[in-house]
Amino acid sequence: MLDRKFIVENAELIRQNCLARGATADIDTLIALEAQRRDKLSEAQEQNRLANETSKQIGGAKTAEERDALKEKGRALRELKDVAQTEHDALELQILEIQAQIPNLTHPASPIGHDDTHNTEVSFGKTPVPKFDFKPKDHLELGKSLDLIDFEAGARVAGAGFYFLRNEAVLLDLALQMYAIQQLVARGFTPVTTPDVAHTSILHGIGFMPRGPETQIYSIENTDLNLVATAEITLGGMLSGQTLEAEHLPLKLAGISHCFRTEAGAAGRASKGMYRVHQFTKIEMFAFCLPEQSDALHEELREIECHLFDAVEVPYRVVDTATGDLGGPAYRKYDLEAWMPGRGENGEWGEVTSTSNCTDYQARRLNIRYKNKGEKGTHFTHTLNGTAFAISRAMIAIVENHQQSDGTIRVPKVLQPWVGKEVIGKPPA
Repeated sequence: MLDRKFIVENAELIRQNCLARGATADIDTLIALEAQRRDKLSEAQEQNRLANETSKQIGGAKTAEERDALKEKGRALRELKDVAQTEHDALELQILEIQAQIPNLTHPASPIGHDDTHNTEVSFGKTPVPKFDFKPKDHLELGKSLDLIDFEAGARVAGAGFYFLRNEAVLLDLALQMYAIQQLVARGFTPVTTPDVAHTSILHGIGFMPRGPETQIYSIENTDLNLVATAEITLGGMLSGQTLEAEHLPLKLAGISHCFRTEAGAAGRASKGMYRVHQFTKIEMFAFCLPEQSDALHEELREIECHLFDAVEVPYRVVDTATGDLGGPAYRKYDLEAWMPGRGENGEWGEVTSTSNCTDYQARRLNIRYKNKGEKGTHFTHTLNGTAFAISRAMIAIVENHQQSDGTIRVPKVLQPWVGKEVIGKPPA
């Protein structure tokens, strides 16, 4: 979240930022409540000071009556202090509720707009959009004809939106994971497997709202645990409440996790098949760094995403995400959209990765700090995240772009050592 003092002192900036991002937050109420909270804090402190002074006088009382009167006065002052403290704490909770709804500040270069139609193109990948001399199939047709994906069995076992991967699709899944981890480790990332569940407080800290009608989170009944929608949640949460040494930053992690999403309201042709599913595997990049490192590190995460999709020979474009599509924690976000020949009538771009610089927004909520050597005090870290491969969407892009006229699928060269073959499927007899 944003620093409260900064919000109060820059109210108009915060209002304009909320407007640009389509966020609703009652800044005026927060400012009024904060003034009341400070008054109550001063009142509680003053009553406590008077009570302490009274206690010191008891030992010097000359008579029992005087001593009893001082004790009674002390009790009364402490009761007043407790009342003021209770009122202060209630105000604090109200302020925090509003404060948590205020989004991060926005990078001045981010395009202004209420949704993704206002995103701006930044660059294109090395692989050109394919020009087929045949009518391309979508990944559902390819998956069925080559026995790679089974949605019918998934529905029997777990309901719509779940699926089984079979045969070479399993190898392709594992190949994408291994290739991504290999590349990230070579770039100084520490590989981590994470829990599939997290406490509600951790989700709140990262910026996810696990309860309510619009949530995309599966919550576990009668607990405060939730299935994670991304390893961003668990990787950020693993250092909650910790203080890091500045000389050890940046700390770069590569998380391997299952991801679970309700995908409420996501029905539609563009969401068919594996594009929006309830469970998938993802390789997630996450970094803790010094404030002066985060802009350059954000560009590094974007470059890694581009490198990975260039390596698997998938056409893509990079877009700078519009303010209304940033989400609460992101200061700036890039999306990488792959060309998907089976999406829409003649192919469409579909989001496959994103990378966000969240500055100190998540670190404040999770109380993650760093300390400079030989210096008093601590500071909040910056956090960044980026998708290496969301396996289900990466697989869509690969099988649809690498399909051949005989119905087979060419395996990208970098993945062949794990898949064990150059081509998936055989020409029809």
